[in-house]
Amino acid sequence: METTITLLIATDIPGLLITASGVMGLAVAVFIYWLYQVLHTEDLPQDREWRYDVTRINELRRIDIFYRVFQPLIQLLAAFNRAAFREALPEIHREIQAAGLPRFWLAEEYLARAELFALALSPLYGYFFFNALGMAGLLAAAGMTILTAYFLRRRLAARARWRLLMIKRRMPFLLDLLTLLMEAGASFLNALTQGVKEFHGHPVAEEFGRVLTDMNLGKTRYEAFSAMRDRLSDDEITSIIGAILQGEELGTPLAHIFRTQADLLRLKRTQRAETVAGEAGVNMLLPGVLIMVATVLIIIGPFLMNYLQFGLTM
Repeated sequence: METTITLLIATDIPGLLITASGVMGLAVAVFIYWLYQVLHTEDLPQDREWRYDVTRINELRRIDIFYRVFQPLIQLLAAFNRAAFREALPEIHREIQAAGLPRFWLAEEYLARAELFALALSPLYGYFFFNALGMAGLLAAAGMTILTAYFLRRRLAARARWRLLMIKRRMPFLLDLLTLLMEAGASFLNALTQGVKEFHGHPVAEEFGRVLTDMNLGKTRYEAFSAMRDRLSDDEITSIIGAILQGEELGTPLAHIFRTQADLLRLKRTQRAETVAGEAGVNMLLPGVLIMVATVLIIIGPFLMNYLQFGLTM
């Protein structure tokens, strides 16, 4: 019986090889077709409705290869995020704007991108934790996947805070330059164009460059600066832009407003430095006490050990 089965298998080996080769070739063909569809530069067709959304998706497909490859999955997770994290989406959208990311990102899609990246790492987590902990490692892998998505979310917030800090550090110098140019006779648009060129590559130039672009596209100064205020949503920057908008309404010369706001920013920066310096002494109190105790123990420790072991000697 076993000899008969062996002969049958030996007889069917060429057929099995041909079938396996066909399946492998089909799999490779499907993979190549999928890769071509993903990397093809052709845009999505424009429908009569939702034209802006199609344009936004096309731009994201151009600038983000991860979005292009996993667009269906990202949009599926985005629909889940709209229902599950509705209250957190406005804050994520504000952080996307403040971090200087492309304006084509929706909050739920960017969150889905982070979640999908975490899910892509989950098999790696499962492999290592399962080998180390057994079945309990699967729970640890699930926890690490959630933590990865959380850390990517916090990374966006940290990036937004850092960019806002860079803007506030350099803004007084840009306002001083605008003041000098306008007092020298330049118009606001010319002064702003020159200021953006001088600070090219810095976040403050990117934000004022968007203000300049909005004005060149037909928006008023009020509308352009209001868009910048809403885009950054920082209390300190909001107060500065609010003063500029108020001066625009009252007819106050912009050069005077820029000089006043630059001096105010420097004053606030000095106050922040004094606050940090004042807090440094309090923060160093506990480490200083621990170092002092450790030093005392190092000095008197040998004598104390000697006394406990041998007692007082003549």
